[in-house]
Amino acid sequence: MAETFLSPVIQKLFELLAEEVNLLKGVHREVKSLRDELEIIQPFLRDAEAKLEKGELRDATKVWLKQMREEADRIEDIVDDYLHYLATKGQGHRKRRFVDFVRKACHLAKSMKPRYDIASEIRQIKESLREIKKRGQSYGLRPFEQGSSSNNKNMPNVDESIDLRLGSLFIEEDDLVGIDSTSKELIKSLVEGPSTRMVISLVGEGGIGKTTLAKKVYDDVKSHFDCYAWISVSQSYNMENVLKNMRSQIWSKKSPVREIGSIEGLIDLLRNYLQKKRYVVVFDDVWERDFWGVIKHAFPSKNKGDRIIITTRNTSIAISMKETPFDLVQELKPWPWELAWELFCKKAFPLEFEKRCPQVLDHLSREIVRKCQGLPLVIVAIAGLLSTKEMIELEWRRVLDNLNDEFENNPQLTSVSKVLSFSYHDLPYHLKSCFSYFGIFPENYSILDKRLYRLWIAEGFIKSRRDKTLEQVAQEYLNELIHRNLVSFNIQSGYIRRCQVHDLMREIILTRTDELCFGQILNSSKPRFQGKSRRLSIYNTTEDVLKVVGDSKIRTVIMFNIDELTSCFVVNLFENCRLLKVLDFEDAPLDNLPCEVGNLLHLKYLNLNGTKVKTLPKSIANLHNLQALNLFDTLVEELPIEVNKLRNLQHLLAEWYNNENEFSLYSFGCVRIQEGIGCLEKLQTLTFVEAYGRVGFVNELEKLTKLETLGIGKVSAEMGKALVASIGKMNLLEVLYINSVSHEEILDLKCTSSPPFLRYLSLRCRLQEFPDWISKLQNLRGLSLRFSRLTDEPLKCLKGLPNLAFILLYQAYDGAELHFEEGGFKKLKELKLGKLEGLKVVKIDRGALPFLEEFDFDACPLMQEMPSDIEHLKNLKSLKITDMPREFMAGLQPNGGPHYWKIKYIPSVTFRFKNGGRTTFHVYKLGEPELLQRLQ
Repeated sequence: MAETFLSPVIQKLFELLAEEVNLLKGVHREVKSLRDELEIIQPFLRDAEAKLEKGELRDATKVWLKQMREEADRIEDIVDDYLHYLATKGQGHRKRRFVDFVRKACHLAKSMKPRYDIASEIRQIKESLREIKKRGQSYGLRPFEQGSSSNNKNMPNVDESIDLRLGSLFIEEDDLVGIDSTSKELIKSLVEGPSTRMVISLVGEGGIGKTTLAKKVYDDVKSHFDCYAWISVSQSYNMENVLKNMRSQIWSKKSPVREIGSIEGLIDLLRNYLQKKRYVVVFDDVWERDFWGVIKHAFPSKNKGDRIIITTRNTSIAISMKETPFDLVQELKPWPWELAWELFCKKAFPLEFEKRCPQVLDHLSREIVRKCQGLPLVIVAIAGLLSTKEMIELEWRRVLDNLNDEFENNPQLTSVSKVLSFSYHDLPYHLKSCFSYFGIFPENYSILDKRLYRLWIAEGFIKSRRDKTLEQVAQEYLNELIHRNLVSFNIQSGYIRRCQVHDLMREIILTRTDELCFGQILNSSKPRFQGKSRRLSIYNTTEDVLKVVGDSKIRTVIMFNIDELTSCFVVNLFENCRLLKVLDFEDAPLDNLPCEVGNLLHLKYLNLNGTKVKTLPKSIANLHNLQALNLFDTLVEELPIEVNKLRNLQHLLAEWYNNENEFSLYSFGCVRIQEGIGCLEKLQTLTFVEAYGRVGFVNELEKLTKLETLGIGKVSAEMGKALVASIGKMNLLEVLYINSVSHEEILDLKCTSSPPFLRYLSLRCRLQEFPDWISKLQNLRGLSLRFSRLTDEPLKCLKGLPNLAFILLYQAYDGAELHFEEGGFKKLKELKLGKLEGLKVVKIDRGALPFLEEFDFDACPLMQEMPSDIEHLKNLKSLKITDMPREFMAGLQPNGGPHYWKIKYIPSVTFRFKNGGRTTFHVYKLGEPELLQRLQ
């Protein structure tokens, strides 16, 4: 972790040498010499880090580490100051500007700080570094070369990892085998318990599996309730934010409700709304007794079988919430040996036959498992670490010895903290910075993997490789963290991945990174800025932040749950922190991007997702280093021509999404981009851009051969062939969205070549015929067809796709029959059929859809009965039926329905009726009296 501040600096010097290779040989020589000196010091730094983690570092050596960090910061400042100077002076050749700069530095030597003479500064720094290295040697530090801290012979590669359900700190449902009796009892209490409101408290020490159990139970029962919400509370919760989060989850309409800025007002709003609803709400990780004293007033007591679940480490909190005889306190105990051993083997030996422990490692493995004390979180963490090691006794003995050292050197820590700390220490250096980055996010924060990659890249954490893009390397880094069970993830729609770390692991990260000033979190309880951190994470409020930041060398600012963001704050931030590389305003109350953003010449990452920004200033053209610009869900409708000057731009996300018209052609909003987009040849992501009336713009797209994600809307019929011709040249494309300009436009999307690596395809358009190139997409994982109105059944062309996991057909087919043939759709997990107005029969052969988990029917008016052989889909967990014919629904009810026997084994069956708006539903469970009455 200590090396974190050195590696980016070395990389920056490499970049500077590449920029200045033909300029002033003396300066070039000094820069190269400095880079070489830093590379010599790097192994000493690793030795210091190893000693620090073992608790063997003396105070003098800690001072040595601090001095090294300060010198690295000094180098970064000098290089950035120089590059800033170059970017702000004249339009002449860079060589001339550099010479002018040096002449000016010499001429004004008496009045200017010495730092402007870059060669002189470098010589001074080299002298300091030599002295620091000598002191390090006198402290006993020796070069420490890291071979692989993990032999990655068992690591999945990039192509496999998206689909593999690797282990996670949130133990997977399959890992709960053996304690499923507890979950079944809880499910029964939640669904069939008393009609009065019931509070269930799950209590136990950290790592015991409370969140995992609560999540499984919640996912299994939520379909039985009118509304539901999962709220992560944590130690530093804000009650107003908790209430707003709950409101956004339980509200039937996803459209905005009236804003209420007080806790009392939010409680009244929620209480009134829930009066006529049956609800289940989970509060995960409650730390204070006062929490329940306030939040309980939002829940009316009535006889509708309402349920509240909380998880906590504190028994007294659980007991305080037991206010009626029906309330339940469930204490979770450590796992017995048999279950602990089974879980360990499953995670440590995922590639072995029946996941058995090899005999040669049996005695060492058992000794390691005993140290886990039956805590599942600890078991999967250490098993994930061991799964990266060679399966030889010497390697595993080394792990056990190091683990024993961790226990001896930190007697004050719990066994959970000791094992998690050990897992952190075992990370290779290139992963420690990436993993530590999770510490700047709020507790229980879930982040999109793509956003995480772009942040890592902008920070300089990702090392380039000749045969891969930086994002592909970042993906490999994340996959290894997942494989080690340090990061959990879930997948949506077959390809979208969100990641987070367990709150206990986050505590370890913060402990290890605080002393090295990796980053600082500012919130109402910690408003003081230390002045040394280069990364600033601001929670809840920006009040007084600038007063303590001042003229800062901060490189990263990320904001979360900000209540108020004044234009004065933003302008001052842009003027005082001109060396910023990362600026993330996601969901902040920002309605204007000031022109002063043009001061941020080093900016690589700008995220305005979820803000109310309407336009971009022309000064955006100054951001020549910008790699990622996220305008998703803003009010920006047109981009200025200056965007075309951002030649280093790799990711441009400029779209908005209308939840209220989820199944409308117009649910995605397009942004108009000026002609000349073809000059942004480094673009990898471009969504969602308007094509209407601009065939020249569509033709320009063929120049963007590095695109991996493309979203294009308002496509007219005459553009179809030109568009697919351009797409056919995008050999790296993985995600593609195409929307037509209207329902009447019929697109011809036939082409001779298709992107071979396409993973997700969404077509919102009427099609002349089904494009045959789709059937050749061997890597396709998700397919969404809306408004296609095909006359020929599309399933024949899709059944052979080996990786297809998600299908949505909405007004996509006008025929009377869909046939899922035997042997087809071997990996499909989600199937959604909506508004197929001519559909009468769905046939499912035995052996088809073997892994289907979710099946949805929506408004297919001619269907009279459930598909044949649905009872053979043994993995089906959820069946949702929305606005289907009365006879169809009535035939499935348990009180004599002729087709009930087909679905009675499915864990979750729900019936929904649209109520006015498209996203408003009345929800009923199978056999519910209100549903039976409605079906009469």
